Amino acid sequence: MFQYKCLNPIAKIGLDRLPDSFHEVEDIQEAQAVLVRSASMHDLPDLPKLCAVGRAGAGTNNIPVDDYAKKGIVVFNAPGANANAVKELVLTGMLMASRDLIGGNEWVIENQEDELITKHMEKAKKKFAGTEIKGKNLGVIGLGAIGVLVSNAAYDLGMEVYGYDPYLSVQSALSLNRNVHHVTKVEDIYEKCDFITVHVPLLDGTKNMLDADSFAMMKDGVTILNFARNGLVDEDALKDAIASEKVHCYVTDFPTPKTAGQEGVIAFPHLGASTEESEDNCAIMVADEISDYMENGNINHSVNYPNMDMGICHTQGRVAVMYNNIPNMLTQFTGIFARENVNIHEMSNKSKGAISYALFDLDSRITEETAEKIAAIDGVHRVRIIK
Repeated sequence: MFQYKCLNPIAKIGLDRLPDSFHEVEDIQEAQAVLVRSASMHDLPDLPKLCAVGRAGAGTNNIPVDDYAKKGIVVFNAPGANANAVKELVLTGMLMASRDLIGGNEWVIENQEDELITKHMEKAKKKFAGTEIKGKNLGVIGLGAIGVLVSNAAYDLGMEVYGYDPYLSVQSALSLNRNVHHVTKVEDIYEKCDFITVHVPLLDGTKNMLDADSFAMMKDGVTILNFARNGLVDEDALKDAIASEKVHCYVTDFPTPKTAGQEGVIAFPHLGASTEESEDNCAIMVADEISDYMENGNINHSVNYPNMDMGICHTQGRVAVMYNNIPNMLTQFTGIFARENVNIHEMSNKSKGAISYALFDLDSRITEETAEKIAAIDGVHRVRIIK
């Protein structure tokens, strides 16, 4: 029996996919798995029973990913599950910035009591005249699942699309419309594009990536869209860029005290993935990831451990070992198996940065004592007897 805790409401369609061996608990201290959306886990007390965290979304800033890796806690996410929802909102943001739809709607509300509104609006609408996005240049920084969908949809709408991603994956490359211009310097996007949308994680190297120097390279009247993460845009530099009309509009899903209500800013309350379909997709993905890991030891879409899939165990035993990626570790594991007269039928070992993960399918079950001997090796974070 596996016990889990939901820190946020998780779509029922996802929870219903968890096997009967899963039971929801109220006390997080009893949970072996946690499902979470936006709740912060950074200040939670030590959770010795916790083995896995499933983030029903892509970002994991609310989870102490590195710390959990050292404790043998695998953190999963749901990349691509909300990509279409975010793509649609990015396109909406471009259209709203281009056509001043918000200003037009506000005028209608202000004049709702005017019996001659249909006459007066013909004159008033001149204030809200905008431009079309067809034929404009769009720069997409980050060509992951969302960036690719935005690029392809924008091309279909008649835009000239430029994409930048120094770490472009094979999957993204195959999914990207061949008419999208793949540039090797982000400066090319700054210099060429009328619209720039960012789809990158918040890291030390991307924090405030759009700063005063970046804005200086951009075309006058550029529109910036940020539906990725708060912290990617230097908001002080942004305010100056809007005041000088270098930036026509900043559209963001992450309002802050500096941007909320600021002239030239269109902000939404983090609505990117807030659709029924997106929440369902995320819940289904993380439920499948958590159940496969807890029952079989397989890892798919983890942010702190390497992916590994050995299917369902057909031998007498399966053991998972999480440990530091340093020399001579496997030799120590196999040595213990040999001394305990346990034969390894099949094994797989992979690393992700400083962390390694190994699965051993065995011709006999091992005892808790044998698992404890492996766990006692310096550099081992956790040992799980799967079967």
